[in-house]
Amino acid sequence: MAKVESIRNIVLCGHGSSGKTTLADAFLTVTKTVTGDPSVEDGTSICDFDPEEKKHKYSIEAAAINFTHDGKNFNVIDTPGYPDFIGQVIGPMQAVDTALIVVNAHSGIEVNTRRVFKEAENAGLGRMIVINKCDDENADIPALVNSIRELWGTKCVLLNVPVGKGQDFRGVMSTLDVPEDTTDALVDPRLIKEPLIESIIEVDDDVMERYFEGTPPTKEELTKLIVRAVSEGNLIPILCCSARSKIGVKELLDAIVMCGLSPADVHRKAQNGSGEVELKPDESGPLVARAFRTRIDPFVQKLNFIRVYSGKLKRDDSVAASSSRKAIKMGMLLRVQGESTEAIDSAGPGDIVAVAKMDELHTGTILGDLELPEIQFPTPMVSLAVTPKSRNDETKLSGALHKVVEEDPTFHLDRDAQTKELVMTGMSELHLKVIQERLIRRDKLEVDTKEPRIAFRETIQAKADGSYRHKKQSGGRGQFGEVHIRMQPLARDTNIEEFATKANFNSMKNHHYNEKANFLWIDSVVGGVIPGNFMPAIGKGFAERISNGVIAGYPVQDVCVEVHFGKHHDVDSSEAAFKTAAKHAFKQVFEKARPSLLEPIVKLDVTVPEANVGDVYSDMSGRGGRVAGSDSAGGNFSVIHCEVPLREVTTYSRTLSSMTGGLGSFTMEFSHYDIMPPNVQQELIAKSSVKDDDD
Repeated sequence: MAKVESIRNIVLCGHGSSGKTTLADAFLTVTKTVTGDPSVEDGTSICDFDPEEKKHKYSIEAAAINFTHDGKNFNVIDTPGYPDFIGQVIGPMQAVDTALIVVNAHSGIEVNTRRVFKEAENAGLGRMIVINKCDDENADIPALVNSIRELWGTKCVLLNVPVGKGQDFRGVMSTLDVPEDTTDALVDPRLIKEPLIESIIEVDDDVMERYFEGTPPTKEELTKLIVRAVSEGNLIPILCCSARSKIGVKELLDAIVMCGLSPADVHRKAQNGSGEVELKPDESGPLVARAFRTRIDPFVQKLNFIRVYSGKLKRDDSVAASSSRKAIKMGMLLRVQGESTEAIDSAGPGDIVAVAKMDELHTGTILGDLELPEIQFPTPMVSLAVTPKSRNDETKLSGALHKVVEEDPTFHLDRDAQTKELVMTGMSELHLKVIQERLIRRDKLEVDTKEPRIAFRETIQAKADGSYRHKKQSGGRGQFGEVHIRMQPLARDTNIEEFATKANFNSMKNHHYNEKANFLWIDSVVGGVIPGNFMPAIGKGFAERISNGVIAGYPVQDVCVEVHFGKHHDVDSSEAAFKTAAKHAFKQVFEKARPSLLEPIVKLDVTVPEANVGDVYSDMSGRGGRVAGSDSAGGNFSVIHCEVPLREVTTYSRTLSSMTGGLGSFTMEFSHYDIMPPNVQQELIAKSSVKDDDD
């Protein structure tokens, strides 16, 4: 195990084609960790080893490598650059301490660059910006640096500058330790040194006061303070390189050694039984670790990647796990290099390792007795109904897709209650297409898919009340149950504990809340008119109804129901009778309470050439979208911020590519649900049918 201070845990992130994977391969080459010259283009990359990645020539999954440089132990996680695979970025960000945000010198700041920059900030990571491909003939480094500083502020400062331009790019020059001869520098480093020093020393009032009084900081003071400045977000160093030619890569590694954060420099919090505690990277402290990534490997089966924050993790140890009711026994620990693994005995604070074939572990599982904040993955919104081409593969399909669910937190799988179809949901068309390719390659399974299915919902807009009596007599014991309910809309931001009180429901005895559906039902029955043993059956009736829908077969949400009266029969009443009565009472009252369909609204950030901004505005208006504004993205590009119904943009990539000649890009994430236009509602309702099992 390495000392905490000598560890550098890094995530490489940025937009697609910025050269992240080539940079990861260059790290291994420059540090002589591997021989030869691994390449994405010829399919020999250490990180892009998956067959789909080799085929498409871009990263689809996060990949881990490790090496040493200048006495420091590096764990680097290379992540995909396209927003379709953003889940593979968010998980690894919880396992590292510094984010290297890679920018293409030619393309500039692209839409996913902005997103990962913000995700890194939200994760509390130190950030460094790498301008890659500085040998591109069309690269304008000074203009790009200005764009970076305009977008993210003057805290972004060059730590080195290119020597030579385009094909003549032949090195980098430090702006902190400026050489005497600066004639070949593309940007004069002497003009940058002063603002760089000021950014560093702003974190220490004494040093800053002495500096403005005429006493410059010592080299030792700058070395100590630069890490703190990066940790506090006061400084975001910008570095230049060409990963393909390896120019500037050693200097980049030197910069990470100097100002990249160690596990001791990142302040994390955990929860114990008494509240929040600081999580210290202490080997003798309590064990706190988390599985942040899962990969299903054809050879070693399931592989879980784990970051240790505190304590020591050893093979064969029995440890508490948040995903298991009892302690689990750890298997063999593995150090990972791309697709290769090496067995090790233990891991300490800051270490990133993997374990194989442990069914109890999943992405997000916490090891130890403390709690960590949950990893927040985006909500997938694009769905396809999927069936195997061969009927003999029904069972095989479910197993294959559940493996994808295990390794991809942004992929969901559901069985539609009405159509009985298996529905897979992902981030985009491309995301689902790649998963289908994986099914063919890994599971020898071909599938058919239907048009995207949107996750619509049902709700109400008014109050209503009513009752239903379920009565059947067919000889012998009959069926009897009568349920009276009041129904009202329930806002998403309602504080349930403050709302579900006797001040609002005079006779309330109990309340039950389904957070996912934002569904609350109140038990206000008094006088024994419905015996207490039948109330769970009423709850089951409600649960089935909110799952199956009322007007169009979509799940119900944002509703409050109060059961306030009813009747029973000493002989004929049963759980089944009250469950049926509850379902029908719910349906009848729901239909009186101005029922409506809700549709998902997504946030769309569209990056296009400035010449196409008007086209996007016009197109969004035609889709029923709302443009919230736009920002300059530099390089004659703009980012347009929109909110639009998901049903209008499930195939937006095709439209945008046609509109911009392939130059446009976008990110999409779920925003909220909103009432659907009446004409669209009627079309959906007309095509739908809601059937009850007891009809």
